[in-house]
Amino acid sequence: MAIRPHLALVPGEPSGIGPELCVRIAQRDHGCRLTVLADPSHLCAAAQSLKLPLRCKAAGDECVAGELAVMPITAPIPMRPGHLEPANSAQVIAALLRAGEGCLKGEFDGMVTGPVHKAAVNAAGIPYTGTTELLAEQAGVEVVMMLANAHLRVALATTHLPLRAVADAITPELLERVLRITRRGLQAQFGIANPDIHVLGLNPHAGEDGLLGHEEIEVMIPVMEKLRAEGFHLQGPLPADTAFLPARLAQNDAILAMYHDQGLPVLKFSGFENAVNITLGLPYPRVAVDHGTALDLAGTGRAGDESLWQAVQLCRKLALQGKAA
Repeated sequence: MAIRPHLALVPGEPSGIGPELCVRIAQRDHGCRLTVLADPSHLCAAAQSLKLPLRCKAAGDECVAGELAVMPITAPIPMRPGHLEPANSAQVIAALLRAGEGCLKGEFDGMVTGPVHKAAVNAAGIPYTGTTELLAEQAGVEVVMMLANAHLRVALATTHLPLRAVADAITPELLERVLRITRRGLQAQFGIANPDIHVLGLNPHAGEDGLLGHEEIEVMIPVMEKLRAEGFHLQGPLPADTAFLPARLAQNDAILAMYHDQGLPVLKFSGFENAVNITLGLPYPRVAVDHGTALDLAGTGRAGDESLWQAVQLCRKLALQGKAA
């Protein structure tokens, strides 16, 4: 009998499309045991809106099409699609932390997360910069955010920083740590023995030999030479404007971008619907959708579930990889 990993699924912001996406993927066999950490009333309301069948079962139960195993995390205010209720933000964070706790204890084999509305969480008085950072703090580890689709993988040296803060954040210590975590994650989770990582320069034309900036010469090249001496396969620093050409993409296992909007626009253009967000460095697989809460689509029935489906499928594969290791 095939192994069916037990995954935690957190829908995210209840007023967004997360609950209805969970209902949609419940209509087909996803190849794993899936427990949704959410308020059951939110899931039932989404099912009613979509006119799809849904039966809620106990956490950890095996399910067939039209059923979801649910671990109740109750919200104080009823969900209204498209209308943020910051008072429900504590429920969102509680669900994420409970899922993380379950992964750390071995109750779950991995975690899939839906979109969270950062402004709503902070409006509730809860400091929050992102789920990646939240789970890293809970696990007591340093992590790297990597997004992927069928065409490429893009890891980020920095994540949610204002652009003016990026250059100061790119230190030798940070770059070395990010490259080590990225390489280790590609080896452990994707089975790539010695991954080829293409590293983007920070400045236009990768600094043009110091004419357009010195970060490549003073920070990046010394770190990369040190790691190459240890056996790392690293290319760069590369000019970002030509690094995504098809011939270059065929030569790498991942690209390391220095900041959020350097690498992600190309990835999203090449396959936004199938893109997912992977956290490298956690002691368990965590995969998230690569889209926001889509408040304008919530309750309309027009939101597609392809990113969540891909996230579940990749998390299942990574969990199986971990069990086989």
